[in-house]
Amino acid sequence: MGKTSDATLHQRILSEIEQKITSGDWPPGHRMPFELDLAEHYGCSRMTVNKVMTQLAKAGLIERRKKSGSFVSQPRSQSAVLEIHDIETEVRALGLEYAYEIGSFSVRRAIEGDLAKLDVSPGDQLAEVSCLHRAAMRPFCLEQRLINLKTVPAAAKPDFSQLSPGAWLLKVIPWSAAEHRIFATGASVDVARCLEIARNEACLVVERRTWSHSGAVTYVRFTYPGDRHALVARFAPVPQ
Repeated sequence: MGKTSDATLHQRILSEIEQKITSGDWPPGHRMPFELDLAEHYGCSRMTVNKVMTQLAKAGLIERRKKSGSFVSQPRSQSAVLEIHDIETEVRALGLEYAYEIGSFSVRRAIEGDLAKLDVSPGDQLAEVSCLHRAAMRPFCLEQRLINLKTVPAAAKPDFSQLSPGAWLLKVIPWSAAEHRIFATGASVDVARCLEIARNEACLVVERRTWSHSGAVTYVRFTYPGDRHALVARFAPVPQ
């Protein structure tokens, strides 16, 4: 087999395995076929397969474990702490298929517990929504959100059929200020069920409040399984 054919076969194997991973056919944690089995399947040398596996590992798509084999990696996302990011963009940046589903939606009056989350008064109208974001069909992030209907009246009857609540808000109303609070916590029973993880498993929580020139817009709590998300901030020294 010539060099051109070797290169073509290498690319074919790489593309087919990448497709299985990014489509979710081989979900995170899936045990990869052994190199000998892949070599036999593709009718090539083990060296060719090894080069593919090395490339996949460098790209962060698989993990190679001594004596155990290779496994599809858990998706690890990175977002800037000071950015208002969209979960769909975050998931697609990982090369994974994105989907979301609305868990609940209701319109109600603000109660005392809401006042610390949003700059509202008791009795103000709020929209409350929760949704689950998925990456390659697996739970990626749980979103729990309050929206101030005084500032965003359209949120009383929103169209979330094409856009998730966060993406919808970014399109409907510009924000002028934001605040993040970031911490770790153990998964509650309800969160564990939604994210398909064990109760009390470590989770990373990002709470955000945003304002527009008209007033408080939204409070949102994003909960990620702790091994699937990282936060990154870029900054520069203050001029002296």
